[in-house]
Amino acid sequence: MFLLRAIVRPEKSPVVMKALFDAGFPAVTKSSVFGRGKQRGLKVGNVTYDELPKDLLMIMINEKDKDFVVETIMNAARSGENGQFGDGKIFVTPVVESYTISSGKKEI
Repeated sequence: MFLLRAIVRPEKSPVVMKALFDAGFPAVTKSSVFGRGKQRGLKVGNVTYDELPKDLLMIMINEKDKDFVVETIMNAARSGENGQFGDGKIFVTPVVESYTISSGKKEI
């Protein structure tokens, strides 16, 4: 199993969530976060915004679905045809164990 964490623009979050749902992956955890990437924030006039609003989407998937889900997220989250700075980032990490709290059942 893998945990995918996708940091996306807030306005792209509903698009990504729908794309995942339509692709058969409805279980997603969403959080509002703030941060900056390589662009080091955003400068408008004399004001620099060091931390920009983003959404963090987390989804646990099987190894066989990893590439498909990453591609689904990238296609839905990308701004325009070629993308732009600030479109986001996807992190893929292995999951050693997971448990369902209500049943106490070990998932892996």
